Amino acid sequence: MTTQLRGVLAPVLTPFKPSLEPDSERFVAHCRWLLENSAALAIFGTNSEAASISVPERIALTDALLEAGIPASKLMPGTGACSLVDAVALTRHAVANSAAGVLMLPPFFFKGVSDDGLFAYYSEVIERVGDERLAVYLYHIPQMSYAPITLGLIERLLKRYPTVVAGAKDSSGDWNNSKAMIETFAGGGFDVFPASEAFLSKALPIGGAGCISATVNMNPSGIHALYQAWNGPDGQSLQARADTIRKIFQAVPMIPAMKQVVSVFSTAPSWRIVRPPLTGLSDDAANGVLHQLQAAGFEMPGYPAC
Repeated sequence: MTTQLRGVLAPVLTPFKPSLEPDSERFVAHCRWLLENSAALAIFGTNSEAASISVPERIALTDALLEAGIPASKLMPGTGACSLVDAVALTRHAVANSAAGVLMLPPFFFKGVSDDGLFAYYSEVIERVGDERLAVYLYHIPQMSYAPITLGLIERLLKRYPTVVAGAKDSSGDWNNSKAMIETFAGGGFDVFPASEAFLSKALPIGGAGCISATVNMNPSGIHALYQAWNGPDGQSLQARADTIRKIFQAVPMIPAMKQVVSVFSTAPSWRIVRPPLTGLSDDAANGVLHQLQAAGFEMPGYPAC
């Protein structure tokens, strides 16, 4: 297993050109800014629009980061796919390039699949990759995948692959589920990342590893400060500040809202582009988000204009 990632990770937004091709230059610039503000990079997560990005495009964007000097030790690429073959290809590429781990969504088209089916899927990927450096983080997002990562499934996978199955991201939004994951498995080195900074002050005291949150794209330094000082004299105010920013974005479709805001701070209108089937925010909704953020004193200090 490679170096473990803990702390604050961003499911990195993916910029597109007007042609709808990925914009690798802006992708690299955004990743650099996140690293400079103490966030690691969960590239190709839900908020990256990963399900709309092909295998060759994901590999090319990963290569662009590595060629630009972004440390592989800060990368947790999303490699899950409905196709077992695609998942293996993406995972092999990540491991071959020394990524710290891979975040693996379960196959999400067929509904009502059993733990046996999901165990077979993860087992097949792990066996086919066949590399001792592989660290798999299971991605629990049942409201989107309809294929939940149950405690029983985690137990089975850990029993079979104790040095490979490294943790989970819990995007269910259910604190009780995150709490059960942490309390059941974290003591054995299984790292659990809730998908919202709103849970940091609850998760960290009981062994949570940090968070992998959409709004790390917007507020990396603030969320990292909370991760570091949750139990200090400023912990409550840091949590409240992070929650305020989070609530503004989650009140509207988050991906187009975040891209709209990045377009303002980068002075790059193309940052607003989302790939179909997603659509951008209306002017009224975009102005509302920007007004609320301004009232909250929100900034993206040092964001590269391009």
